[in-house]
Amino acid sequence: MTESPLTVRPERRAELAAGLARVRSRIADACVAAGRSADSVTLVAVTKTYPAVDVLALAGLGVRDVGENRDQEAAPKAAAVAAAGATPRWHFIGQLQRNKARSVVRYADVVQSVDSVRLAAALDAAATAVRDRPLDVLVQVSIDGDAARGGALPGLADPDRGLDPVAAAVAGADGLRLAGLMAVAPLGWEPDRAFARLAEVATRLRGDHPDATVLSAGMSGDLESAVAHGATHVRVGSALLGMRPTLG
Repeated sequence: MTESPLTVRPERRAELAAGLARVRSRIADACVAAGRSADSVTLVAVTKTYPAVDVLALAGLGVRDVGENRDQEAAPKAAAVAAAGATPRWHFIGQLQRNKARSVVRYADVVQSVDSVRLAAALDAAATAVRDRPLDVLVQVSIDGDAARGGALPGLADPDRGLDPVAAAVAGADGLRLAGLMAVAPLGWEPDRAFARLAEVATRLRGDHPDATVLSAGMSGDLESAVAHGATHVRVGSALLGMRPTLG
């Protein structure tokens, strides 16, 4: 009998279980160090380039949140996982082109990478057309203010890329819900410096949007620092799933 491509091999399940135990232990230790409850931090398993069978294995191990960053990979993967009977919460975490909005809103429960008013408008139109409930959105913040990279720009009045206009556009959209912020520590920055600055931005945002309590920050190499500075979600790939396959 030919084995289904969505059959979880016992040895792979054991690898993922071991990785998950290590990551959960790191999160728990970070929460203790920060004086926080371990259940105050959600693990988002970043499964880009990994197959749908790994998502199914992780779901079987109790992982509820999964992150992807390319629509052309995420859309068929989400469909395969759903067909196999698993229902994780899908987070779109990569830079998103407006022409992909209508596809992404069909499977994503959260889009973490909204960084412009124009993208917010495209997602709102798509979500309103195809969804029966608002799409949770995180505004991606540029911690170092480099406009050449992804992220809305704190403290600037740019009508499309400024953090305040983007947050206001999301909060005012019928098809979206402003859930909070996301950021990546810039290259060359110490994580503590980056996430301390992000925490300041998050505090200011909650002054205007008190329900925007989600803070997605920290990855495999710096999750402890992110938790220390208030991250509610950490996005972990290689520390959980092992060496990342090469993109084709």
